[in-house]
Amino acid sequence: MKKSMLLGCFAFITALGLTGCGKPQDVLVVGTNASFPPFEYVGGTSGDEIKGFDIDLARQIAKDAGKTLKIENMKFDSLIVALNSGKIDFIASGMTITPEREASVNFSAPYYEATQVVLVNKDDDSIHTIEDLTGKHFAVQLGSTADMMAKQYTQEITAFNTGFEAIMELKNGKVDLVLFDSEPAANYLEKNPDLKLINLAFPPEFYGFAVAKTQPELLSSINNTLIKMNKNGEYQALVSQHIK
Repeated sequence: MKKSMLLGCFAFITALGLTGCGKPQDVLVVGTNASFPPFEYVGGTSGDEIKGFDIDLARQIAKDAGKTLKIENMKFDSLIVALNSGKIDFIASGMTITPEREASVNFSAPYYEATQVVLVNKDDDSIHTIEDLTGKHFAVQLGSTADMMAKQYTQEITAFNTGFEAIMELKNGKVDLVLFDSEPAANYLEKNPDLKLINLAFPPEFYGFAVAKTQPELLSSINNTLIKMNKNGEYQALVSQHIK
């Protein structure tokens, strides 16, 4: 993560003079896909609690808006549909800001910089550059940035609802590689020492919280929380807690 970039983004939205949230409601519903550690995952003492960096940010967003947070865990590729149908109020799911998504939703200021990486089995020494990806069989998460990017390199793409399923397909020798976001990939790598991570010259990408275009007050409220958390150190504290 590049802290200087994030500070610049927060400074930019501060300059916009964004205001707080509109008409208060009792509950703020966030949609996520809890298979993207450390941003969102299922765990905790009970084993069924949805936790993570994004979730802690979402809790603060709800708190600042005077609301109670409700979490809806669903398939990643159904999140924008759920948002625009009114089933959820915003998306917190490591969602990269892209022009294609911006046609359907509004995004908050970027709150995290990431990149794509490649996961392969440890004995695979065939990938050293982006050009080596051509024609490989990719596993990706359905609807993710990797799903969109993979089409640049191959026609052989198998998409799964979760990153875990993509990893298992790789471990079982059914695909050549998994294209995945850097932090979740590193998290999975810790639990799968038979895999290795390859950094290639992919462009950076930026996560944002997605809001329906009909909810500008909520967007302002989210941005105000991000500004506040950056200024008072709470944002960096969460980075240190979740992202090793």
